[in-house]
Amino acid sequence: MTNYNIKRNLITGAAGFLGSHLVDRLMNAGEEVICIDNYCTGRKINLSQWINHPRFELIRHDVTEPIRVEVDRIWHLACPASPIHYQLNPIKTAKTSFLGTYNMLGLARRLKAKLLLASTSEVYGDPEVHPQPENYRGCVDPTGIRGCYDEGKRIAETLCFDYKRMHDTQIAVIRIFNTYGPRMLPGDGRVISNFIVQALNGNGLTIYGDGKQTRSFCFVDDLIEGMIRVMNHTYSGPINIGSPKELTILALAKLIREKINPGLKLIHKPLPKDDPKQRRPNINLAYEKLDWEPKIPLEEGIGTTIEWFKESIF
Repeated sequence: MTNYNIKRNLITGAAGFLGSHLVDRLMNAGEEVICIDNYCTGRKINLSQWINHPRFELIRHDVTEPIRVEVDRIWHLACPASPIHYQLNPIKTAKTSFLGTYNMLGLARRLKAKLLLASTSEVYGDPEVHPQPENYRGCVDPTGIRGCYDEGKRIAETLCFDYKRMHDTQIAVIRIFNTYGPRMLPGDGRVISNFIVQALNGNGLTIYGDGKQTRSFCFVDDLIEGMIRVMNHTYSGPINIGSPKELTILALAKLIREKINPGLKLIHKPLPKDDPKQRRPNINLAYEKLDWEPKIPLEEGIGTTIEWFKESIF
């Protein structure tokens, strides 16, 4: 017998780090999932456990081109998210943010489906306000090497709210702060995966600048929980989803070194252009609207991530 209460979900960028964890969560909840990915940074192996499942469908597709499917909800995650990947082809990155979001919003409008945009803390740029609340408008260099991603996500947010105002399209915009966990790509240039790969290879850990720049890190399971709560809520956002617990890059390097090989050296290199000095979300809105805050301590999450890298990469 057909269960008409099951939601049909479209996930863009589904074979990526965050997308594949979202697929797991929705499939385990008994929902139908249609996944699209062009495998720019996603990997089919991340979805291998669901291949041939009757509630799962995988389509190779680039979101810069329109697609016609019938769904109830759209989770729009497609876009390279690490500087190494989005700077490889910055024009393509900008097109993915603009045209990809435009196409998904057009689909949402036609279907009267709700769309969740996975935006980013990068819309705040190198912030002059700390921690960053949602009403802070940011400090972004539109002509810099990170502009393709930072400004791309800013225009994606603009499109979402214009579709809401003009067409009454149901939207939700989340700004994702640094997230980590199993299935991170080993060469994506993100600091946690960099440190883990370097340490497991027996190499020194590379720190850019003096290491006093700060970040906050949210484990992927907590992030996915926040994402689902936003989709299920009536609030359109934007809303920060991330960890409010801040630490220096130097402290992070020492934590990972201690867990893998305490004898490794720390190697300092010049700080890249436009690299933010501070990044930490104000999550008061997420707590008030969603009753959400991260639950998994950094040490526990780092341990889980290290074990995954040992088993899957090395």
